[in-house]
Amino acid sequence: MTASPLDDTRTAYDGVADLYAELFSTAFLGMPLDLASINAFAQLTRDSGTVADLGCGPGHLTGHLRSLGCDAFGADVSAEMIRIARAAHPGVRFDRVPMTEVDVPDGSLGGILAWYSIIHTPPEEVPEVLAAFHRMLAPGGHLLLGFFASDTAECVPFDHKVAPAHRWPIDALAGLLEKAGFTELGRLRREPGEGERHRQGHLLVRKQTR
Repeated sequence: MTASPLDDTRTAYDGVADLYAELFSTAFLGMPLDLASINAFAQLTRDSGTVADLGCGPGHLTGHLRSLGCDAFGADVSAEMIRIARAAHPGVRFDRVPMTEVDVPDGSLGGILAWYSIIHTPPEEVPEVLAAFHRMLAPGGHLLLGFFASDTAECVPFDHKVAPAHRWPIDALAGLLEKAGFTELGRLRREPGEGERHRQGHLLVRKQTR
């Protein structure tokens, strides 16, 4: 039986989990624009109920959100990432589960952070992922996406160092979010930082209330 892209991603991240945690668990603190987007998301969601960090990796952003007052938990498909997250943040909920299968009631989350979590999802499956995010969020709940940005009109595959991935045109991803029932609040495109190969994109959206 041929492995699915999700299985390939899980296996790939299991194999690099310790190195990934060593390299990236604090790197975001030195990226002022990224940190500003995450902190703004935390400010918008910390009084709105439970916040899910989906594709949480070693749990560094889950912990950061909690330090800012959010009732945050994490979820990831990689067993090794979840092992590291639980060890680093004892007592915090971390689920080993795909993003679309998180065990929460429909309409219950105040916010979802998906920080570079959709980049390994085949483009044709991204609308399904966004629909799952919409289903889990309460009306008015916020979603922050981080991703690699493309300057073309199409989604572009690239040689990510861990698993096959895609860069997204910001307008195209914003259009999918609108179709899924979200209203855009803000976007950011930044140039590559030191050691980065590609432009980065952030989209902050809110679930429509009707």
